[in-house]
Amino acid sequence: MQSKKLILVLLLSIACSSQPQNFNGERAYEFLKQQCDLGPRFPGAPGHQALRSRLIEFLKPLADSLVVQDFDRRIAIEKKTLHLTNIAAGFGIGRGNGLLIGAHWDTRIRAEQDPDPAKVNQPILGANDGASGVAVLMHLAEILSKTMPEREVWLVFFDGEDYGFPGALELYCLGAEHFAKNLPIPRPTEAIVIDMIGDAELEIPVERNSINSHPILIRKLLFIAGKHGYREFKSYIGDEIYDDHLMLIRHADIPSVDLIDFEYPNRYKNYWHTTQDTPDKCSPRSLKIVGTVLSDYIYRMDAK
Repeated sequence: MQSKKLILVLLLSIACSSQPQNFNGERAYEFLKQQCDLGPRFPGAPGHQALRSRLIEFLKPLADSLVVQDFDRRIAIEKKTLHLTNIAAGFGIGRGNGLLIGAHWDTRIRAEQDPDPAKVNQPILGANDGASGVAVLMHLAEILSKTMPEREVWLVFFDGEDYGFPGALELYCLGAEHFAKNLPIPRPTEAIVIDMIGDAELEIPVERNSINSHPILIRKLLFIAGKHGYREFKSYIGDEIYDDHLMLIRHADIPSVDLIDFEYPNRYKNYWHTTQDTPDKCSPRSLKIVGTVLSDYIYRMDAK
């Protein structure tokens, strides 16, 4: 009788350990604030180098495989060269059916949308536009390190997403473009890019390029959000956004979607590309919502 009880306890322990931990929005929010404590993280800034080192140090003991993709990009209009780094952390290596989840880790060098003309040439802190997506990926790395996914998952931190100028789209998404053209990992089956998902007034519509690229994945993510009662995920089609997912679609033929709340904080006010993009405008709940939907999709807990 005693041995049967022991076997039952062991079986229950194994069953519990195979379930991923719940996504902790407060934990992710701490990661967001830690990034902002480094200051602006545009290429060439001290905060950029500091975050590069911190991400590598953080991910190395967690991931099954860590790929650091350094490259240079010449900016002819400014007569300078940017030193950029993409970082890819792999989990469940060799299990196939690869899923890439990406976010950009750089911040914008100029606040050209700032309402104060004296600040338009200042760098932004990028709490939402930069740190929010990275924060979610960092906590997902912790979860993935504890519970092996049934498929291969790559968390990719893209550099140089936010460097461009108005009217010069080719100078945006530099890291994702280089990554897609020079894939340093096995080609994923699909990809999800997250950007500006920490907004305290979170609303994520269906991005137009995403529904064209991967409508099945859009339906699955909306289904998961609905099961949780997350009304922040909207079923209507929003704007067409030029973001890192387009590089994966165009240059690597990877079906991809973009989860982004571009109206930050809402349609009447704007913190995007301003010096007002600070941690107090973001919410642990918003990070939890997005992180939970992604975690559930990774582990197929609610995906239909």
